[in-house]
Amino acid sequence: MPENLEQLITSSGGPVKLLRNSQTGPYVYPVVPPEYTNWRDEQHAWQHACVLFNQSYHMTDMYVEGPGALKLFSDVGVNSFKNFDINKGKQFVVCNYDGYVIGDVILIHLAENLFNIVGRPSVHNWVRYHAETGGYDVRLELDERAVARQGPVVRKAYRYQIQGPNAMKLIEKVTGKTPPSIKFFDGCLMSIAGHEVRALRHGMAGQPGFELFGPWADGEAVRSALVEAGREFGLRLIGARAYSSNTLESGWIPSPMPAIYSGDKMKSYREWLPADGYEAKASLGGSFYSENIEDYYLTPDELGYGHIVKFDHDFIGREALEQKAGKATRRKVTLALNDEDVRRAIGTMFGKGPRAKYFDFPSAVYATLPYDKVTKGGKTMGISTWCGYSYNEGKMLTLAMIDLVDADPGNEVTFVWGEPDGGTSKPTVERHVQTEIRAIVSPVPYSEVARKEYRL
Repeated sequence: MPENLEQLITSSGGPVKLLRNSQTGPYVYPVVPPEYTNWRDEQHAWQHACVLFNQSYHMTDMYVEGPGALKLFSDVGVNSFKNFDINKGKQFVVCNYDGYVIGDVILIHLAENLFNIVGRPSVHNWVRYHAETGGYDVRLELDERAVARQGPVVRKAYRYQIQGPNAMKLIEKVTGKTPPSIKFFDGCLMSIAGHEVRALRHGMAGQPGFELFGPWADGEAVRSALVEAGREFGLRLIGARAYSSNTLESGWIPSPMPAIYSGDKMKSYREWLPADGYEAKASLGGSFYSENIEDYYLTPDELGYGHIVKFDHDFIGREALEQKAGKATRRKVTLALNDEDVRRAIGTMFGKGPRAKYFDFPSAVYATLPYDKVTKGGKTMGISTWCGYSYNEGKMLTLAMIDLVDADPGNEVTFVWGEPDGGTSKPTVERHVQTEIRAIVSPVPYSEVARKEYRL
């Protein structure tokens, strides 16, 4: 039996075969009910009232403490760490040696020499590897997400987000104070239900609001106070179904392929990673197909993180990114799928003839790493990485990266839905035929409020 990721890749016939036939489905949002009311009203509330996202279960947390912590983050991250003071956060992006993204997470400076990283585990693993092999003076505390642990779910911290046009009114009522006017990714302390709460000016729906977190034991009291205070402001609790679709309006791409599956420089890391971890079990799905795993790798520019890359320090991937600087060939966009073509694809469900891949609602994602191809004139000119329905916009949307020449809003392209050759062996994939759907290139974020309020 393979003992690490490198051995698993070899025994599976390569990384593409491993990932495309993984028996894992899309990323899981556990414990939180699929719906508290219905996903349509829950989506509607984050644009027209306010919502509570319970993020306490689906993300990996890791606490990094010690005098070497900031040096560790600076060495592996593309971000600048100038003026990264206590109670500040940032979208922390890490790349491989060739300048391709491994992942991104939220990094929060909690106290002197104490940091918290929150998100999908690919970044945590990369940081852990370098902490353990690089001689950094740090201590790590890993707080695994619910699906990666056994027994009752008792975590170090709860994590909620209050989002929407009424969010600040709710915060004012529950704290008894006017919410502080602070910049995106700045933080502060609040008191809710007699408990000290950390608050970060951040959110997933691209709407005004705060991310709130604190000791696990305080979580239920804080949550109950938020729910009670939110009644007059139309607060809705958001279930897992709606939560997974919020990114369509904010424009954040949750699922880049971790650029770790190839290259001699990354071999020792693959040998360090287990054969049953996130990178080993992740599934790759969609209409885009290449036998070369590196065709799935993405740059910071393609993901909209070009402004985050700062060459004011040495970091892994710097030399490669300096060579790529100013040479981006693709741009992140939203694709608004043609209503008639979507209805046609869904309509194939009603009959016994060939059927298109099923569109689930509101999120149509069926693999951990969704990769659909975008074409024009029969030529692939982009990749779509997230697809779903926005009740607020009344549209099926995708987040994509397409060639600059066609990236201006209003251009028409073609989104290819469904896997080649009838589909892979993933349990989320039924036999189907590919279908082409017209799409209009649109701004990202798609929501006007998110374009003005949301900052990565």
